[in-house]
Amino acid sequence: MPLGIRIFLVYFVFVGLSGWFVLSTVMDEVRPGVRQTTEETLVDTANLLAELLRDDLRSGRLDQAHWQERFQAYGQRQPAAQIWGMTKSEVSHRIYVTDAQGKVLVDSSGEAVGQDYSRWNDVYLTLRGQYGARSTREVPDDPETSVMYVAAPIKDQGKIIGVISVSKPSRTLQPYIERSQMRLAWFGAGLIFLGLLAGGLLSWWLSASLRRLTDYAQAVSAGERSPLPALQGGELKQLAEALEHMRSELEGKAYVERYVHTLTHELKSPLAAIRGAAELLEGDMAPAQRQRFVGNIQTESARLQQLIERLLNLALVEQRQGLDERVPLPLRALVDEQLHAQAARTLSLQVSNQVPAEVQVLGERFLLQQALANLLDNALDFTPAGGQVRFSVEPQEGVVTLVVFNQCAPIPDYALSRLTERFYSLPRPVSGRKSTGLGLNFVQEVASLHGGAITIGNVAGGVEVRLSLPLVR
Repeated sequence: MPLGIRIFLVYFVFVGLSGWFVLSTVMDEVRPGVRQTTEETLVDTANLLAELLRDDLRSGRLDQAHWQERFQAYGQRQPAAQIWGMTKSEVSHRIYVTDAQGKVLVDSSGEAVGQDYSRWNDVYLTLRGQYGARSTREVPDDPETSVMYVAAPIKDQGKIIGVISVSKPSRTLQPYIERSQMRLAWFGAGLIFLGLLAGGLLSWWLSASLRRLTDYAQAVSAGERSPLPALQGGELKQLAEALEHMRSELEGKAYVERYVHTLTHELKSPLAAIRGAAELLEGDMAPAQRQRFVGNIQTESARLQQLIERLLNLALVEQRQGLDERVPLPLRALVDEQLHAQAARTLSLQVSNQVPAEVQVLGERFLLQQALANLLDNALDFTPAGGQVRFSVEPQEGVVTLVVFNQCAPIPDYALSRLTERFYSLPRPVSGRKSTGLGLNFVQEVASLHGGAITIGNVAGGVEVRLSLPLVR
């Protein structure tokens, strides 16, 4: 299982369980909280009414009919109040007053006048100087029909002369409780979703960053060119830079070792020729023979110089992981520059530049100039006098393919797949000598840096080299 998915699953379980626990706890506390607030309001209401009724009850002249009418009128009021988006269309308090013996004097419902309520907890406890409250179900088996009663004493000079009780059914609180629970549920679910979304994005980002680092490491281990991934964040960025530094160190050591081996191998032949000619020149010989050996030394010296220069150019390209610049370059002008530089060698050939002037490629000028110089030099080496060398293009989607045709004998099948190998070369038709074998390898490296490719094949009448490069639209 990928690391990102494992991190997300752990995060999902943690956030899910934590969110569910907190949300369920808060939801469970909504009902008790509403009931506590309601009870506190009932206490205030009962004590207010106790003060209003004290003088009448103390004088013994409580006008039961008057108060009964007032309380019943109160019970019939229709407030039409808008409370947090809910309409309150009736009052839900029941109020009754008892004397010092617990006998009901006034009842807003008109049901209990004259009854003995001295055994009900709200009246019983209040008459004894305690906090009187009770909760009674209207329907014994239905907890939703519970009614909360809160009583307050009516006192005269510290003596309890009566009790007033105020009640409120739980069913009137239920809509507010359900509304609060619903809002909490949506709010909690939204927070959990946002938390999981943030966790998912974090896991995806971390997984994607690690995957990019893994791809980079695999590409480097496979010997491919791969730019260092641009990562944000301290530790990941440091890890990427550490991998790049390690790659540079390892590749540098391996490259130097390989470079020294190949260089010493290729230098043996010309050095041996120079040393042999020099030893022969120490003895007496005819002037013509001496001149021939001097010419050999000059030829092999030039070969050594060319080999070293091309190896240096190739090393410069092979060690690079990307281009220093990507600018639009006119392809026809680049080809013309190389044809002018080789004008002396093209006098006996039919050379044509058929690249349209408007075609532009995206790349680094110096490297493309060197690559085109190697392609032209290779074509001129194998084209006989009077033969054709032609440059043309084949635009495609997003790329342009430069086609270099030269009229010559076909390349042997066994050599076609090896022409871009380092130090692999075919004998030149005129001199029979081989080149350094680094030119086409250099072109391949330049093409790879530009995101292109090079292919070589036989066609009717000669050979075609196809170099694909990014096209500027």
